[in-house]
Amino acid sequence: MKATILASAALLATASVAQAQDNRDNRDIRVRVGAGAQVRPEFIGADDREIAPYWDVDIARGDNPFAFEGPDDSFGVRLLSGENFSVGPAANIEGKRKEKDVGAPVGTVKTTIEVGGFADYLPSENFRLHAEALKGVNGHEGFVGSVGADYIARDGDKYVFSVGPRLLFSDSRYQRAYFGVTPAAAFASGLPAYRPKRGVHGVALASGLSYQFSPKFGLFSFARYERLVGDAAKSPIVREIGSRNQLSAGLGLNYTFKIAR
Repeated sequence: MKATILASAALLATASVAQAQDNRDNRDIRVRVGAGAQVRPEFIGADDREIAPYWDVDIARGDNPFAFEGPDDSFGVRLLSGENFSVGPAANIEGKRKEKDVGAPVGTVKTTIEVGGFADYLPSENFRLHAEALKGVNGHEGFVGSVGADYIARDGDKYVFSVGPRLLFSDSRYQRAYFGVTPAAAFASGLPAYRPKRGVHGVALASGLSYQFSPKFGLFSFARYERLVGDAAKSPIVREIGSRNQLSAGLGLNYTFKIAR
């Protein structure tokens, strides 16, 4: 009887320690940071490309897989999440467009900070709908947004592959900043004056791939093709100097570490 009591006590103690360990592990935070390089158009509508930094930060609790993010999503924070949806604030930085980059005196667009929000809906683990809308607080000062879908194939965090279409839209202020030619700019550049309106300015296809070599080290990459349409495609900046076809791709390495709580 005494042996049985001692054995039971030992088992309970072991179970309590294991449970405490599990609870502690579930409270731990895993952080994945990545850095690399990407090749992208110098500005929207450009024919030339530039090399720019490519980075990523993801956070997960315990052993839960990192939440899926599209390769071209703006930076967002999940403020409200349910079983298959999430919404929250989003932000993006749009680089400067210089006249020397365009090759014509059509005006400079300053580096723009864009803020707004996003919404995700995942009816299944293999499919996502995503929408975001952002407003430039400086620079182009316009409104820009996108809606898209992604097919997702993944094995936890070991690998995640996605591919899907995008529909890009913007207001007239955004389109005038990047695609418009004022009468003064037309006189100085020799391009015809042009005043675009709001609407869909592009369609795109984006694909991403991440792969973990080990629990700590992995790689992440993306490829994206965008085709300018509508008033954007009719712009003399695009037709005579730039290109309707916008290609970009990036590759980086990431590192995962744990923060004990």
